[in-house]
Formats: sequence, C-alpha cells, structure tokens
Amino acid sequence: MAILLLKTGEPASFGITVELLMLTSASAVVAGLFIGTQSGDAGADHSSRVGTWCGSLVLELLAVVPFLCAIPALFHELAHSQLLHASAPGAIDVSLGASELLPMVAILPFMLYQLAGFGTLHFVVPKAANWAINLGILALIIAAYVANRQANYVLERMLVAILVGAMALTIFYGVLKLRQMQEDYDARLPAKEPK
Repeated sequence: MAILLLKTGEPASFGITVELLMLTSASAVVAGLFIGTQSGDAGADHSSRVGTWCGSLVLELLAVVPFLCAIPALFHELAHSQLLHASAPGAIDVSLGASELLPMVAILPFMLYQLAGFGTLHFVVPKAANWAINLGILALIIAAYVANRQANYVLERMLVAILVGAMALTIFYGVLKLRQMQEDYDARLPAKEPK
C-alpha cells in the first residue's frame, strides 16, 4: 500500500518507510539462510555451529529494528493520507492525537527483551555496550520519528542511515565474535566422533 501511495506522489515521507520495510523483509530472508546452515554434526565447521545465533542477531538488529523504526511513521502517514481519506461533504476531520503513538509502544517490549538479557547481542558484547547500543537504537528511532513529523525528511534519512549503518556494523562484529567464541569452545571441548 505504501508503495502505491508513494507512486501517486502522496505523501512525501513514505520513501524511507518503504525502504525500511524492504530492508526488514530482505534481512529476514538472510537470517533464514544463517539459521538454515546451523549444524551440530561432528563434521560441522565453526561457522555452521553458530548459524542460529547469527540468524537471531540479524533478525533482531536488521529486521526488527528497521521495522520498529518504520511503523510509527507509516501509521502517521496512512492516518493522514488525503488519498485514502477523501473527505465527504460535511465530514468532520477527527484528529487521532496521542493515539498515533500507539504503534511506537512496540519498542518497549523490544527494549525489555534486549536489556533483560534475552537478545543475542547480550552474549556478544559487554553489558555496558549492550545498554549503550540499545539506548542508541531507542534514541535514533525516536529522533527519526520526530524528524518525520516535522517534515524534515533529510534529517530523518540521515538518522535512519546512522541507525542501519550501526546495526550492520554491529552484526558484522557479532557474527565474527560468535564464530570466535565457537572456535574457543570447540578447542576446549572437541566434538566427539560418531560411533
């Protein structure tokens, strides 16, 4: 729907939202590739032993985070689209007010999930870095939404680029760290040969 509205030229801020939703979809596919390569067989290499962990990291940071960033702005644009809400004669325009922020509430359980130690990032970085990364995610999502509401699309694009770039770098570090952790584990406790 957002792509069709973007094609009609209304509203202007759908561009970055569509890009974020496409990134979410593509990242979920890539995460599935990681998860699909998970193998615990004796002949498996270090990388294939951590496929599920790496897939989880990709899902959390490059699928969920962009999705959480896109949804509040998407809801706002859909709620105010002149194309979708052509006014009938004598109709009263009802403001949604603070209820427009309801889609943003989904960020709170994600933050709880991450900061309570359930997220994969918790196993890759120290606790202080985990807190810093997740609070940075929250700050960038809120700042991008505020920029969107103020129709400052250049600033919104810059904030989203910083967010996605930081997530990509974190995933790159995380995948390599998970592989290294698996190598250390295998060196200390080698896999038993099948009988």
